[in-house]
Amino acid sequence: AHSADPENPPTRTKRSKPKDLFSETTTMAEPDELYTLRAQYWLGHYTLALDEGRSAARRPMSPHLKAEREELMLRSQLALGQYDKVMAEGSASGKSPALHALALHASYLSSAPEMRESIVDELKVLLANSASSSNTSLQLTACHIFLAANMLREALQCVHLGLTMEHLAMCVQIYIKIDRLDLANDALNLLKQADEDSILAQLTSSYVAISTGKSRSDDAVHVLSGLSEQYGPSLMLLNCMAAANMVGGKYESAEGNLKEAVAEFGGENDADTLVNLVVCSQHLGRKGGEIEKYLSALKMRCADHPFVQGLVQVEGAFEREANKYIAA
Repeated sequence: AHSADPENPPTRTKRSKPKDLFSETTTMAEPDELYTLRAQYWLGHYTLALDEGRSAARRPMSPHLKAEREELMLRSQLALGQYDKVMAEGSASGKSPALHALALHASYLSSAPEMRESIVDELKVLLANSASSSNTSLQLTACHIFLAANMLREALQCVHLGLTMEHLAMCVQIYIKIDRLDLANDALNLLKQADEDSILAQLTSSYVAISTGKSRSDDAVHVLSGLSEQYGPSLMLLNCMAAANMVGGKYESAEGNLKEAVAEFGGENDADTLVNLVVCSQHLGRKGGEIEKYLSALKMRCADHPFVQGLVQVEGAFEREANKYIAA
């Protein structure tokens, strides 16, 4: 295993150009059979990704593309909250380590908090197995699970070598999370070297632009709007645009993005949309009743979300202090 420390992230000296996970066996003359499937998944069009995956299953393709198709379909089901289907498929006998890891991810997300530690332990066993430890899809899913568990060191350890484009994209997100924009830009540059025009590189560049602040918020909006116009809006894209607009101080535009997310994509049940609506409404000076509606929905439907947990902790502390004065 390679060591990785979020406080002192690994350097990227003397690195070769990163390769996409499944591009190594595809020549320029060969069509990319899974381009649309990858695009739909990365852009948050999970239902469309499943439809495309089923369509792709009817076309002849190499074994490694079949494996990628199966993984992307399970990842789409995972994103849609279809945890039982993912666990059933990924846990079946004879499945690959990558699919087993996706089943663990579904189990983690659907389990009570007190059960999650044992799932993380099982993941660590899978990663320690010499027969599967070098599987880049396993490493990617493990990174997602560790991030969900707020284990940033372990998450970075899984992807910090940047063996695939998706690994590099996750490195960028982790570096942003630990406030290392310098390293996030380094990883983004490597991603662009692999394929500057790829959807993944465009999305990741928008994340860096948002994190940089108001000076680059318009760049992020431009990139995200272009992707939305070309491929259609999604819940994820609309939330990213809302975040970019809020960073740029354009709260009415952000509210428009979020209202569209609610009206067209079920955003009233989505934690990110609700959190963004709370923040946006506060900046716009909306009435307390409207904000309370979003907060109530968050607490009821997304109790495990970090925003909700932090809010409950602060509210509890305030109430304890307030009671001292009432008693006095």
